[in-house]
Amino acid sequence: MSSPLPVQEVASRLKTGTTTIGLVLKDGVVMASERRATDGSFIANKNTVKVFSLDRHLAATVAGGVGDAQALVRYLRAEVALYRLRRGGALPVEGAATLLANILNGNRYFPYYAWLIVGGVDGKGGHVYSVDPAGGSMEDRFVSVGSGSTFAYGILEEGYSRDLGVAEGVDLALRGLTAAMKRDSASGDGYIIHAITAKEYREYSDDEILRRLKALKIPPPPALP
Repeated sequence: MSSPLPVQEVASRLKTGTTTIGLVLKDGVVMASERRATDGSFIANKNTVKVFSLDRHLAATVAGGVGDAQALVRYLRAEVALYRLRRGGALPVEGAATLLANILNGNRYFPYYAWLIVGGVDGKGGHVYSVDPAGGSMEDRFVSVGSGSTFAYGILEEGYSRDLGVAEGVDLALRGLTAAMKRDSASGDGYIIHAITAKEYREYSDDEILRRLKALKIPPPPALP
């Protein structure tokens, strides 16, 4: 039996492509990503889903191995639905992040090559958690994961404020993703934006994103008409 990979090695393998972002705002949470999937230097897919709704108050972004990430999303969706059925209420964001961390930590000999952001709004407000492949779960006001995260963080560090509303958070996420796509060859081909407030879960359409890009004077990527 082989020994588990150290988290540093797992993390380095995950830096093959993706930029994902989670932001806590004064009136909700924004979860965002670009759309490119890569296999080394090969662009494998230009319309990849990397932001998933887990419940009407909860979402996750994924980076890393596609199969592992999709399996973890299925587990989370099932557990979140079971919690609602059994308890008659929504699973808190911290509970979802802890559950995911336990799943990842419990598979050290066959680790999942995936790094997720779990975010949402519950009775305590908005939250985002970075959950790494070894099962570490860390809450922050804004998080970026993936090979383009270094470039995204440059925009987020400058532009983030606790006083931003959801609309302003969407614009900041678009700016962060755009910076990543300009310098990270494994990130590109479009944008995915989900916004969660206490009142609604909203997935932005391509047309809505195009309007925001035009307002920000950001040229749309080729994947958007």
